[in-house]
Parts: sequence; C-alpha cells; structure tokens
Amino acid sequence: MNSSNVIEHRLKQLETHLEQENPVLLNAVQSFRKLDLVTRRMGLLGDDESHATQIPWWPLISVLGTFSAGKSTFINDYLGEKLQRSGNQAVDDRFTVICYSNRKESHTLPGVALDSDPRFPFYKISAEIDKVAAGEGSRIDAYLQLKTCGSEHLRGKIIIDSPGFDADAQRTSTLRITDHIIDLSDLVLVFFDGRHPEPGAMRDTLDHLVDKTIHRPDSGKFLYILNQLDTTAREDNPEEVVAAWQRALGERGLTAGRFFTIFSKSAANPIEDPALRDRFEKKRDTDLAEIYARMQQVEVERAYRIVGSLEKTARDIEEKTVPALVELIHAWRRRTLIGDAVVLALAGGLLLYGYLNTGLPQAAWDWLNQSPLRLFLGALGTWLTWLGLHFGIRKLAARSLRGMAQRLAVERGIRGNLLGAFLANTVPWRSIFSKKPRGWARRDRRRIAEVLEDTDRYVQDLNDSFTNPSGRAPVDLEAQTAAPESLVASSGE
Repeated sequence: MNSSNVIEHRLKQLETHLEQENPVLLNAVQSFRKLDLVTRRMGLLGDDESHATQIPWWPLISVLGTFSAGKSTFINDYLGEKLQRSGNQAVDDRFTVICYSNRKESHTLPGVALDSDPRFPFYKISAEIDKVAAGEGSRIDAYLQLKTCGSEHLRGKIIIDSPGFDADAQRTSTLRITDHIIDLSDLVLVFFDGRHPEPGAMRDTLDHLVDKTIHRPDSGKFLYILNQLDTTAREDNPEEVVAAWQRALGERGLTAGRFFTIFSKSAANPIEDPALRDRFEKKRDTDLAEIYARMQQVEVERAYRIVGSLEKTARDIEEKTVPALVELIHAWRRRTLIGDAVVLALAGGLLLYGYLNTGLPQAAWDWLNQSPLRLFLGALGTWLTWLGLHFGIRKLAARSLRGMAQRLAVERGIRGNLLGAFLANTVPWRSIFSKKPRGWARRDRRRIAEVLEDTDRYVQDLNDSFTNPSGRAPVDLEAQTAAPESLVASSGE
C-alpha cells in the first residue's frame, strides 16, 4: 500500500468512527481534505500526511505531577476500577494512554500502537523523541503504553497518566512528551503531594508545569490539585499547608487556573475528630464535583477545539504561509537577478579586457562570421552557457535562503514544510517572475474560502446541539456536564 493509500485508509477509519460519535466532526474531516489538496499542491504536505492527523480527535485529559502525588489512584477512583498501579514509589515510568473499550477485560498494548495511529495524541511521537535523544525513537515502547478500560466514565474521552518527573532517568525525552501532551490536551490536571508540606520538595513540577504555562493562551485548562490532604489533618494548622502551596504558585505568577484540595476516600488516613473529618470531606467532595464536571465537559470543548483548529489552519495558510512564500520567492528572485547581473558584468569585463589587450574576442568574431553555421553554433553555445550559469545561480540563491525559510516557519508558527514549498517554486521550469506561489491559484483560494465558510456552519451546528434559545426541546446541559454521583466521594494515587 503506497503512502497516499495509507493516509486515505486512516482518514476513512476516522470517518467511520465519527459517523456514529459526532456527525459535525465527520463533516470537518471533509474540510480537512480540502486543506490537504491545497497544501499538497503547494508542497507543504507530503502524500503521506494530512492536517486531520495533526490533532487528536478524542477529548484528552492529561494527569501530570511527581510520583506518589496521587495521580493513579485518582484515575482508578474516577474509572471505578483498579486499572493503574499505585504506591508510594515510582511504579510506572511510562506515559499510559487510557482509552475506552466495550470489552469487560482490560488490555495493555505497546507504545507502537499509539505511534502509528493518527487517532491518538502520540501519532509519530517517535520522530519527536529522536529530535531530542537520537535513537530513542526506536524505543517507543519504553516511553508509552496503551491501556483499554470498559468504564462508562471513560467513554468518549482519553486520559493520560504520566510518570513522575523525578521517576524517569530519560528526562529530556520525558519532558518533550509532557510538553506535547500539554499542547494537545483539553484539560490538564496537575497534582501536588499534600504529604510534603514544603513546596520546594516539588520544585521541579512547579518549574515545568507552572512557570512555563501561566502565559499560555489556554492557561484556563490547567487545574492545580493538592492531593492527599487528609495527611494534614494531624497538623496543628492544616490550612497553613494549603496556604504554603498557594503562595508557592503565586510566587511563580500563577493568575489563571484553579487550585483544589482533595484526598481519596478509598486510600485516606482516618481522621479521628468528627468535626474535622466532616470539614475535610465536605471540602473534598465540593472540589471533586467541580473537577469531575470539568472532565465531563471536555467532550463539548474538544468539538469546538477541532473546528477552531480547522479554521486556524485555513487562515494560517492564507495569512501566514502564502505571505511567507511570497517573501521567500521575492528574496530568491532578487538574489538570482543580482547574481545574473554580476555574471554578465564579469563576462562583459572579460570581453573588454580581452579586446583591449589580446584581440581574441575580435578574432573569434571574425572566425564565426566566416560561415552562417559557425555563427549559429556560436550563438547556441553562448546561449546554453548562459542558461547553465543562470540556473546554477538560481539554485545557489535558493539554497542560500534555507535558513530564512526555517526562521520564518518558527517565527510565524507555520505548519507543514515551508522550505519544501519554497523549493518547489524554484524548480527550473518555473519562471523567476511568477507572481503567485505554486499551488495558489484561484481554485485553491476558493477552497480555503469554502473551508472558512464550513467552520462557521460547524460552529452553528454545534451550538444547535447544546443550546436552544427558542425554548423548544431544550438540551439538558447539566446532565452532560455534571459529575456522576458515584464519583463525588473519591480521589488520590
């Protein structure tokens, strides 16, 4: 199966799934196909690539923090079964993607199941790992695993359980994967260990998951959770433990996101004082209810995010990629013409020097004038020599702009292979005076306009699914976003 057939097969698999799950997003796949047509013609995407595979299509919740902070027990309590191993030591040094299955028994699959499937958030992550640790991409199973679970609370979403930052020796690659899932997640739960009253004990987590996230445009998707708070019940002033963590977050400039305090009912330490126990449990239940409500809401948020990503990709092509290509082509044309002028000047100078000092140019001209055939062959040879020099200059000018192309791609956040698209405009059969980039004809601009019109319609369709201003057949949003009652009484690792 060739590369184009492979990507087509994967897109059809995605459409089959969305046909039952969300018809609006099924239509969005068709719009992504339109973008693929445009960007492949431009040279931005290869035949084995699609914009649809660059985003996860399932709602994604990531659970991050240090080891023994209660991540795995929190997930087990949420799912209602002991899927993840838990303990006071680092019990798993891999990222675990937990996905719903209609089978009762759970299965654990290797990391390659994620790396090779565009429907999951770690599609082709092995290439990213190789960028920060050469050769490690081939060891994808040492970093990732996929677990299936039949819990109804998991239906329609994916949860990622992360290894503790200080529990993995392959640190650089682990942090690279962490950044990757943060970018893709709809909700990020950041866990701190309430058994360590000194926030400095988790400074690594604070540095990476607070300092680097507070200025993100999506900082509201982060929930900061001080877990295992029941251990502070024996402190003279447990509120001071919470205050210490809040100060630590505030010192790092945290102004967005929510801070919660919870503990697991199933793994809690006994609190002897009835009044204190009641106070702790009420606070835990209130915070858990809000956390679970946000976890349920990701299904709605993900649909809007995908449509938003579709619109952003279309606009970026028109407003970022095409202007960047035009800028590169103009720079290439300018350098080529300057190179041509320099070569002509040098050739003219050599002819003048030869005429004044040796007389060879005049002798050559006299020889050529002796026969029309000689004159023709001389002119043809001169023309071919000039073409060879010109196309050599074109190639050198294009090569000199590789750094500029890479810089523009990074500075403007351009998706796809900008350098490849630029080089596609410098092939010998394209004129240096072409006004438009390759693949940006009227029909391509029309496709982009159609996709932008589609996104408006998709948003309206999603709004119709969740709102009804007319009051007829109202949608019960509370039922879709409220936490299951069975979940409100538990959390932890």
